[in-house]
Amino acid sequence: MPRMLDVSDDVRAEIGDEEADRLLAGESAPGSYDCTSCRTPGDCEQERTSTVLFIGDETAVLAFAHAGCLPSQVVKVTEEQLQGAVKSIHADNARPAPEQAAPEKATSEQAVLGVTSGLILIAGELHPALVVEPTAPIARPGTSGAGDDFLPLLIEQGFMPVTELSTTPAVLHGWSVLLAMGQLHAVLQPGTNGGRPVAWWQAHQPLQVTEGWRTAANKHQQVLMFAAPVGTIGRQPREDLLRDALDKAAANGQLVAAALPLAGT
Repeated sequence: MPRMLDVSDDVRAEIGDEEADRLLAGESAPGSYDCTSCRTPGDCEQERTSTVLFIGDETAVLAFAHAGCLPSQVVKVTEEQLQGAVKSIHADNARPAPEQAAPEKATSEQAVLGVTSGLILIAGELHPALVVEPTAPIARPGTSGAGDDFLPLLIEQGFMPVTELSTTPAVLHGWSVLLAMGQLHAVLQPGTNGGRPVAWWQAHQPLQVTEGWRTAANKHQQVLMFAAPVGTIGRQPREDLLRDALDKAAANGQLVAAALPLAGT
């Protein structure tokens, strides 16, 4: 049977036309694999499958995912993350990509943001959520004031103020959450001039999430992101305490939120 494999233009540009054609012809793609997102079995002869190319500073690894979990795309990670991925991805599910010149290392500076994952009950249904809180006040770029512009900056990007957690926030298109290799890697924002999305927040090491959180993310194909100023939420050890802190932040006008699609969807 023909292989139902998706190879995006970005992946093709990285691995070359010859290798991409070999994949599509079934010469170098596995029949069965473990999805790099949800970690459950897949079969590219039976269902649509995405090629996902992870690129580090010196190494590139090609992996496979259910098309419903991740689109075919190029994911830039640190070399340490990539070496960990090589160990965690099933041997039949990943292999070294053709040798490429080492990609340029990202040099963009990012604010120090604390990120907590949890399941939030809204309207009787559990939703995967990320709660973002800076470790210090966030000043507007180019200013030296002592104020905290974290929420105004996010509102300008399309996040909406939340006064109560009774309904799910609206989808913010262009932003997304990258869940790959069964772990949380980054929150992505639109690139400049319509370019490839860039990391707004990226984990120093992939963030472990619970199986229930991962299942809910793949079910909804989106993650709810809540953001609050420094000192508002704190590192809550339990989801019920996290929910209480979110409710208080919303009631005090210190919470913004949006629903972010899984990366590329």
